[in-house]
Amino acid sequence: MRLAVTPFMLFVALLAPTLLSGQNVSPAVELANMREEFRLLQQRVGALTIRVEQLEEENSRLARSAAGAGQTYATLTQLNTAIADLTRDIRTANAATKSEVLATVATQMENLARQTNAALDSVTRTRTASAPAAPATFSDNFPKDGITYTVAAGDTISRIAQKTGAKVSDIINANRLADPTRIQVGQVLFIPGGK
Repeated sequence: MRLAVTPFMLFVALLAPTLLSGQNVSPAVELANMREEFRLLQQRVGALTIRVEQLEEENSRLARSAAGAGQTYATLTQLNTAIADLTRDIRTANAATKSEVLATVATQMENLARQTNAALDSVTRTRTASAPAAPATFSDNFPKDGITYTVAAGDTISRIAQKTGAKVSDIINANRLADPTRIQVGQVLFIPGGK
């Protein structure tokens, strides 16, 4: 809405205080005062006109953006319901996803176990085919007195020798161990010179 100020309105506004005050002021001074006041009023009206135009433009821009966005506003209850539905869907999806992941991992582990067993069998066949095992030779040069020892989990011939104070070669010779790395838990060994 524009404010229309006519020259007559300005004249009345400027002249009314002088006429009502009853002072005798020279017409030239009065005219100069009125011209100055008129000029100031014109400036003020111009500034107000610009501001009104800016506000109208901003208002129309806001109206266009609101209409163009087509936004609708949700209530707090609607938002809470949507969040609860989303949380439930995520939990359901997570349970299904976990089951799928576990099934996939189990399948991959089975495949890996098969591949590992096949590789070990291949290595064993290659070793057996390429180098026939030489017959083991044992010496009878070991102490004839000693102790018996039952192999425990984690034991090796060298560990047993350290525990009992015996020599590794004496343990191998006394027990005729063709492959000292293949002792088994529960196996009873004679430990020559062992304590």
